[in-house]
Amino acid sequence: MRQTPGETTERATERTATASHTPPDAERLRRWRLVLGADSADSTECALTGQDAAMDGALDALYGGGTARKPNGRSTGARSAGLGASAPSVARWLGDIRTYFPSSVVQVMQRDAIDRLGLSALLLEPEMLEAVEPDVHLVGTLLSLNKAMPETTKETARAVVRKVVEDLERRLESRTRATLTGALDRSARISRPRHRDIDWDRTIRANLKNYLTLPAPDAATTAGSTGTTGATGTVVPERLIGYGRSSRSAKKDIVLCIDQSGSMAASVVYASVFGAVLASMRTLSTRLVVFDTAVVDLTDQLDDPVDVLFGTQLGGGTDINRALAYCQSRITRPADTVVVLISDLYEGGIRDEMLKRVAAMKASGVQFVTLLALSDEGAPAYDHEHAAALGALGAPAFACTPDLFPDVMAAAIEKRPLPIPDKEYQP
Repeated sequence: MRQTPGETTERATERTATASHTPPDAERLRRWRLVLGADSADSTECALTGQDAAMDGALDALYGGGTARKPNGRSTGARSAGLGASAPSVARWLGDIRTYFPSSVVQVMQRDAIDRLGLSALLLEPEMLEAVEPDVHLVGTLLSLNKAMPETTKETARAVVRKVVEDLERRLESRTRATLTGALDRSARISRPRHRDIDWDRTIRANLKNYLTLPAPDAATTAGSTGTTGATGTVVPERLIGYGRSSRSAKKDIVLCIDQSGSMAASVVYASVFGAVLASMRTLSTRLVVFDTAVVDLTDQLDDPVDVLFGTQLGGGTDINRALAYCQSRITRPADTVVVLISDLYEGGIRDEMLKRVAAMKASGVQFVTLLALSDEGAPAYDHEHAAALGALGAPAFACTPDLFPDVMAAAIEKRPLPIPDKEYQP
């Protein structure tokens, strides 16, 4: 018996028992009937009962192309999908899909319901928020509704957002800290160390090319003193490698510059979580800036990523040049600074000025990284012309998954080539 994610053992047992007693042709018709929807009932001649009928009702309420049904199976009389106008019926539907489908499917259906049926307004009701399955996309929707959200709903919304943020922190924090700590330690190694600070393992490996074979000593003398004969060798340490001394001051400055236009919702969520993780590392000085046509510095809220997220305002225009001008004005140690621009590059400001600003930062020694997206959503939509122009400046633009982000930051800190993913994510 194979149990699907989110499915209880009892449901899996019932499903397996039903399938084992269903003839292969009948089971195939049943599956096609569920896939094709209520309009196919006559052509498949397959009647659904019990849990299958309930699943079909939940699917038809959202995806039905003919006479739509509410979750209770009653016709709405409309020629499109619909969940009814009342919040209670939607809440029941949300409960139904959590009963019949695994969590990953529930999240997809919730997103489709919000997009297809315009249910955003219902998310302003606390009872509705308590019924939904929290995920990154739901957080993005709540943030876009932030300004319209009544006070009675805000605490529930914060609880939903906090649950998603805490789940992301548990998944991303340990690897991020381990990867960046190693990169910072390596970048701090010095080439003229004191004797007690020499990293002998790395020094020997770096100087193996300087191995010298010494002539054999006088055989009689050697035999008389040690009882052995033969040549010896040594490594000439032309280059010493030392451990960097620990310091309470930050070794690197990180600037996260995040586009908060509506299309970047998932990226804003992930970037806020990463910003909080980076800010918790004392060897890094982290600044987080969000922008549309205005620029907002949220650095003082980095101790709580939920506060950062509710400080954003998804939607509006885009002025990358203005945002980079602000970030550039806050750079005091260019050679030790990494600027990460997270944007789809649809610039509403001055394009040439933006490119000149990036070129100036790179010329001063800043490590500049452009991420077209920071999410698991696959290849993003972006301005190809601007991405190509940045690539020509030596600042390649590419999409990055949350799992890859620590490696990208480690490479930027150590000033080595970035681990750019598959070409399909690049301009």
